Amino acid sequence: MNAHDAFELIRTRRSTRKYLDKPVGEEALRQIVEAGRLAPSGSNSQSTRFFVITDPALLAELAVTVKEEFAKMEAAPGMYASMAGAIRAAKGERYVFHYNAPALIVTANKKDYGNNMVDCACALENMMLLANALDLGSCWINQLRWLNENERLLRRFRELGLMEDERIYGAVALGWPDTESGLPEREPLPRKGNPVQWIMDS
Repeated sequence: MNAHDAFELIRTRRSTRKYLDKPVGEEALRQIVEAGRLAPSGSNSQSTRFFVITDPALLAELAVTVKEEFAKMEAAPGMYASMAGAIRAAKGERYVFHYNAPALIVTANKKDYGNNMVDCACALENMMLLANALDLGSCWINQLRWLNENERLLRRFRELGLMEDERIYGAVALGWPDTESGLPEREPLPRKGNPVQWIMDS
C-alpha cells in the first residue's frame, strides 16, 4: 500500500449506525481483531484483552443490560452530551447500544494501568480502518466503558473471561452497512474542529 491508499483509508472512514441482518465472516473478523492486536501499546505492554462477540443471544442480552442500567440514570447538566443522550434514549423502547450490529469487539485492559484507555483506543482505530478496507461498516461504542464499574456488567464479562483487575475501555460494532450501495458511507464530514498550529524552524 502506498501513502495515498493509506490516507484514503483514513480519510474515508465513517461511523455506520445501521446494519444488515447478515453475519460478518470469521476470516474478516480474525483479520480485524489481529489489526487491533498489532496496535501500539505503552512500553509494548500488549495488555489489551479482546472479546469478539457474534452470538446473537449474548448481543441481545448485553443490549437489555445496557438499556436497563442506563435507564436507571438521569442526565445531569454539564454531562457529556453523548452519555446524556444515551441515558435519555435508554428510557425509550427502541434503544440498542450497538445498533443491532451482528458483531461487537470489546476491548478491556488493566484498571490501574495508566495507558489502558489509550491502548484500547489505538486498537479500536486499527480495527475500524481495516473494517473500512474490507467494505464493512463500524462504529465506536462507548456505553460499555461508561458502565465499566457496573457490577451487573462486570459479573457477566467476568463469566466471559474478564479478569478481576481489568475493566472495559471501548468497543466497536461491525457489520455490513444497510445502505443503497451496500458499502459504508465514505464521504468525510467537514472538519469543524481539531485546530492545527504549526511551530516550525524559521
